[in-house]
Amino acid sequence: MDQITVYGAPWCPDCHRSKTFLTEQRIPFSWVDIDADAAGLRFVEELQRGGRTIPTIVFPDGSHLLEPSNAELAEKLGVRLRATRSAYDLLVLGGGPAGLSAALYAAREGMETLVMESGALGGQAGTTDRIDNYPGFPDGISGAELAQRLVAHARRYGVEMLAAAEVARVTREPDCLTVATTTGDGYQASAAIVATGSRYRRLGIPGEAGLIGLGVHYCATCDGPFYRGEREVVVIGGGNSALEESVFLASIVDHVIILTRGDLRASELVQDKVRAHPRITVHTGVDLLAFERKGDRLGAIVTRERATGTETRFEPAAAFVFVGLDPNTAFLAGSVDLDPRGFVITDDRYRTSMDGLFAAGDVRAGSTKQVGSASGEGIASLLSVRKWLEARHDMAPATLDEPAS
Repeated sequence: MDQITVYGAPWCPDCHRSKTFLTEQRIPFSWVDIDADAAGLRFVEELQRGGRTIPTIVFPDGSHLLEPSNAELAEKLGVRLRATRSAYDLLVLGGGPAGLSAALYAAREGMETLVMESGALGGQAGTTDRIDNYPGFPDGISGAELAQRLVAHARRYGVEMLAAAEVARVTREPDCLTVATTTGDGYQASAAIVATGSRYRRLGIPGEAGLIGLGVHYCATCDGPFYRGEREVVVIGGGNSALEESVFLASIVDHVIILTRGDLRASELVQDKVRAHPRITVHTGVDLLAFERKGDRLGAIVTRERATGTETRFEPAAAFVFVGLDPNTAFLAGSVDLDPRGFVITDDRYRTSMDGLFAAGDVRAGSTKQVGSASGEGIASLLSVRKWLEARHDMAPATLDEPAS
């Protein structure tokens, strides 16, 4: 093997991100679609002892990475990624709907803006199969397409976006904010917006950690197609994400079982869709006790009914976990006020406890965790940044198209 080989599938957003990263860095690679290449799929399964985590990236020296972040890829390849400058008017930490919306509004106003994203541009929304409630798309839009449109819109206004930029800490200097990355780079700006979003929460029950990617998953869009045509899968959780992903999974497998500790918490519209679906069954009031292994994969899910204490074993082809979100705020611990769950506390102007640092989107305490409102919060936080900068005499009066409030 004289070059890198990427094993993946066309529907996998992390595969697309890795391919884009390699292309942008002008690094040659071969692509193997394991949906169409049986030998490629067998190779991936043998390499992972039965697992199917993608992308699986194999290097000329025989080593490999499974679902690597851009930063991990950069480290492996010896690529040092750095922005064109060290100082900007605004730093936006996070490249999802909130961060990109804030950045493109800032760039429209002539603010030199850098977006720092540790993963794939577009954020968690980019891995959603379909978004039906984003304004302006009456027929819905795929998460991947919406992410691409947001990125293209930001680039149109000259927003600089830095890949593989994982933030290590944010500090307040006398005249600016300094943002340090885990690779040792540092950037300064008058103000910054934290829009780092959140990640799917794990259950923390026995057997879970060892079965991730081997039948236990957290993204139906990413991993669901592996189970096309299977008899049954389980979805764990009762919120909007769990139910919406259940509907998606029911389009590719024979039967979906939803397990949740309490009652369903999703919107009435989504609940009605699920309850009316002929291939979805809902079990409420169920505690999850353990995942059991069978060979190299998930064998069973052990549960207990809260009302009766009866234990039941489900034996699905896979389990998809959607039990909430944890914020990506570890880099802020001890420097910014966070709520008990780790979300950033702000006032009604999106200001955090650190002067000049704002927050928007899913990372913010009290946010609705919806893609539409995340974009709105990104814009609103930028307007607050603008007013804050004007008050410090850093900028001329705002010239936004919208009337002043």
